[in-house]
Amino acid sequence: MNHCLELDSLWYGFHCATMTNGRYNNIYDAAIGVKDQRICWIGKHADLTNYVAREEFDLQGGWVTPGLIDCHTHLVFGGNRASEFEQRLNGISYQQIAAKGGGIASSVKATREESPEQLLISAKRRLAALMKDGVTTLEIKSGYGLSLEHELKMLQVARSLADNAQVEIKTTCLAAHALPAEYAGQSDQYIDYLCEQVLPEIARLKIADAVDAFCEGIGFSPAQVERYFAVAQSLGLPVKLHAEQLSALGGTTLASRYQALSVDHLEYATEQDVIAIATSGTVAVLLPGAFYVLRETQKPPIDLLRKLKVPMAIATDANPGTSPALSLRLMMNMACTLFALTPEEALAGTTYHAAKALGLQQTHGELSVGKVADFVCWEVDSPGELSYWLGGDLMKIRVKAGEASNV
Repeated sequence: MNHCLELDSLWYGFHCATMTNGRYNNIYDAAIGVKDQRICWIGKHADLTNYVAREEFDLQGGWVTPGLIDCHTHLVFGGNRASEFEQRLNGISYQQIAAKGGGIASSVKATREESPEQLLISAKRRLAALMKDGVTTLEIKSGYGLSLEHELKMLQVARSLADNAQVEIKTTCLAAHALPAEYAGQSDQYIDYLCEQVLPEIARLKIADAVDAFCEGIGFSPAQVERYFAVAQSLGLPVKLHAEQLSALGGTTLASRYQALSVDHLEYATEQDVIAIATSGTVAVLLPGAFYVLRETQKPPIDLLRKLKVPMAIATDANPGTSPALSLRLMMNMACTLFALTPEEALAGTTYHAAKALGLQQTHGELSVGKVADFVCWEVDSPGELSYWLGGDLMKIRVKAGEASNV
């Protein structure tokens, strides 16, 4: 007698792009069976014959993909920097604004002044926008606190965002984002403070899933980042790095030595950098929103990344200054139009490769048996349309861990 498959829910009436191994791998007239929040069956609906399901859902058309993963955001912050956007349009550079106390420093001031409740309210609005665009998992970085008290405040707000929302959040400590005013001219001493006081407490409280830094002329040197990374690694915290955004400092190669989960931006990455991350298995996270807003012209080395089979993820970099982006699908389009990715690569970059950038490749990013049942049904005629439309409400239904969510 054939075994009867017991399901918590069965979803059918759609075509499916599984994104297994980062490819569409389309299944037409598909069905997905869910048990204990995981996918326990996926294939053509007609092939599923011996089963019992507590609930069945006919999605009545459309395409299902894995839930989108935004693997690089700064979603918790105080205030905004719309005035700096105007300044840049009037010819003042990002570096000049930062030198005059703007940029990250202005967000630090605003974030320190706001209460956790105020930060939570504004972050909830931004999170809702991402969820309406199909995001089921995202990373949120700190980095606008730059002191133990305020970095913890940001990370606690980020964690609490998931309490009443059907979304999964990974938190990253970005305390090495910029030099706070109280350490002006003392960048080595600030790194000492982070290594001796901030990172150990972050690790003790288990409030962050990873550690990040900004390796740049207006941030921290590779030598300073390496000290920070060595402590993070000793504490069992994986690392990520903002690297080669504005200049080539070798941060990408440094990150590869620490088996970084990801290196992000990469506009000025060299061939040596790309070879290094190809060897280490580090994910390259492309952030076309920041490239667009800053009106940059130096593009990441896409052809070389592709040639050396470096996994390329795409994220919003949602932040108040250089990428006020609240649509991951728009970033997919920008990755195609600005960086010449294909729509298939763009979808892989927000599912399969984005999961790896967060260390979630064993459980997320594709639709296959054993993976968490995170998926979205879209009102489209092909999965490539997700990179084609500029905005618009394309999402029919969003499913997180097997439960439907109306955002």
